[in-house]
Amino acid sequence: MSKLEEALELHRRGERAQAERLYREILSNAPSDFDALQLLGVIEAQKGDHEAAVELMTRALAINPGHAASHGNRGTSLRALKRYDEALACFERELALEPDDAEALYNRGATLHDLGAFEDAVASYDLSLTLQPGAAATHYKRGTALLSLERFDAALASYDRALTLQPNHAGVLNNRGYALYRLRRFEEALASYDRALRATPKFAAALNNRGNVLQELRRFDAALESYRAALAIRPDDADALNNCGNALRATKRHEAAADCYARLLAMKPHYDLAKGKLLFSRMTCCDWREFAALAEAVEHDLLAGRNCILPFAYQAISDSAPAQRRCAEIYAAATLPATGAISPRREPYRHDRIRVGYVCGELRQHATSQLMVELFERHDRQRFQVLAFDTGWKDGSELRRRVERAFDEVIDIAGMDDAAAAAAIARREIDILVDLNGYCGIGRQGVFWRRPCPVQVSYLGFTGTLGTRYMDYVLADAHVIPPGHEAFYTEEIIYLPDSYFPFDRTRMPAPLATGRAAAGLPDTGFVFCCFNNNYKITPAVFEVWMRLLGQLPGSVLWLLEDNPAASRNLRAEAGRRGIPADRLVFAERLPYEAHLARHVLADLFLDTLPRNAHTTAVDALWAGLPVLTCTGNTFAGRVAGSLLHAVGLPELVTGSLEDYPRLALELATTPAMLSELRIRLAMNRETWPLFDSDRFRRNVEAAFVTAWERNQRGEAPQSFAVPA
Repeated sequence: MSKLEEALELHRRGERAQAERLYREILSNAPSDFDALQLLGVIEAQKGDHEAAVELMTRALAINPGHAASHGNRGTSLRALKRYDEALACFERELALEPDDAEALYNRGATLHDLGAFEDAVASYDLSLTLQPGAAATHYKRGTALLSLERFDAALASYDRALTLQPNHAGVLNNRGYALYRLRRFEEALASYDRALRATPKFAAALNNRGNVLQELRRFDAALESYRAALAIRPDDADALNNCGNALRATKRHEAAADCYARLLAMKPHYDLAKGKLLFSRMTCCDWREFAALAEAVEHDLLAGRNCILPFAYQAISDSAPAQRRCAEIYAAATLPATGAISPRREPYRHDRIRVGYVCGELRQHATSQLMVELFERHDRQRFQVLAFDTGWKDGSELRRRVERAFDEVIDIAGMDDAAAAAAIARREIDILVDLNGYCGIGRQGVFWRRPCPVQVSYLGFTGTLGTRYMDYVLADAHVIPPGHEAFYTEEIIYLPDSYFPFDRTRMPAPLATGRAAAGLPDTGFVFCCFNNNYKITPAVFEVWMRLLGQLPGSVLWLLEDNPAASRNLRAEAGRRGIPADRLVFAERLPYEAHLARHVLADLFLDTLPRNAHTTAVDALWAGLPVLTCTGNTFAGRVAGSLLHAVGLPELVTGSLEDYPRLALELATTPAMLSELRIRLAMNRETWPLFDSDRFRRNVEAAFVTAWERNQRGEAPQSFAVPA
């Protein structure tokens, strides 16, 4: 037996050290021995020293460039070194020499996969499978490439084929679960993850993914258990930590959520959206530790183009319309489909009636439906067919039943993936598709990205630009988007006369059964009120409020108790400013009619900035409570001003945080002035446009008709104003 044969035998038996010694002996005597060079290269690769392996195989191929396997081995080591272009050239050379080598085709596919050339990777995997149809690993990798292409049905078929060959492969089951998750087949996805975990109980990625499915199923406590199990296995799993924070936030455990995000940032300072989530969770608790530093860090990251905060959360800290556009564009680029292009605009349909579709995730007991339901009901059915595409869930409420009665058809697309949902919309030939979510609530931007409709309109849910090219219009008014602000929107602007804001005037306050004492308010003294969500209260606004309380003995501030942490922190902040904690009174959440009724116990509603009161402001005005606002520089910061102009009380719109408290104090100390405002508000509710539901309906329909007519003529979207 020759020394080379002896080395080969040792190599086959797994005695690599002995084989290596013999290969090196051969090369010491014959440095150009091809077999010893390429086989020693194989051993170096097996040891993990791919640099050495590449050097040896390069020398071997210089001697025998026609040896196909050596090209493949060299390519494998180059791929391990992430030198993908060089690796691909090796596999191409190997296939030129051996065109029917299934393994080489697989390796070429895997390298194309590494390079992000997913379509080409799938083609290479397909060729490999024609030669080796029983290669489970190739089916697995093919499925993963298809996942990257967001071809989830095809990926699922690949994973199912792999599982017929290896039924308990945990990696395949995990990826299969993700394909089902993206198809929104959540129960099936959960079953796939459970199978993966039965095969490999300590599979942290599967536990994390399982938690994501449980969140979609609204089983938040079970999701938390899954995330925590993943973190017990892999404490540095940033994704599981982020998701743990998300589940805590969904269950209003905002302090615990903030702790998760703080740990996440310590681990990965630029993790997507983490800074914004930490800041927003703390704002929801009115925990202003590091508020200025975090807000500054967010601004710095946005200038650097980082996806650091949700656009909705950013509206609570930013008073800059151009900065909000930048935030939306960064978020859209990071979250919309990474493959393919926006679908082209659809050709106009020709219908006797204009078909309007509303896409909404809150067709239940929720502010969006409370505001919109009367418009849904009043739409002129002689001219419009009105459909809803529900991305949320039924809650069994009377409001949900009323919403269902208001539409010609309600189509449940919550269980469809974006492509299927877009196809369901397209089949109904909708002329105008209205997005009532945007980046708020249960939004489905991937549906609109696919352009299932000739005209697409953003309205109500998100007060700002979406920063995309697929949304044609945003429905607004000249107050919320003033002259000169058009450049801060990627959409064309439809200016409604009066206010853009809807309202259901059929909902009336319940009879007030109790007085101030039952609400925890003093029998005497001025009651300032703000029922905005706690996250809207910023340190600057709170400072103004506390100065007001200090200037007006006996006055109190009546706030919504959204979570106990916020109430505790606000009382502490008041104490630090010399205001006794009992001068802050917190109101529990009540049914809508009872909530409206209690407004009569307050004297003046104080608004917030940079994000104004929206629904809370219109509720207060409808209940007869004057609202004092400070108008900002963004859509979200100008809504209350729009409402006040439309109800004939423009003098309650101040322009700065200096004028705002001065007017508040004047109103609080001049009873006749405040009384006159209350009388005017009571009269104007019946005569001014804000609460004129049919006038509002006609304005919205006129907007839809103009947008539809432009589309029918083949004209591109263009901003326009609906005549008063």
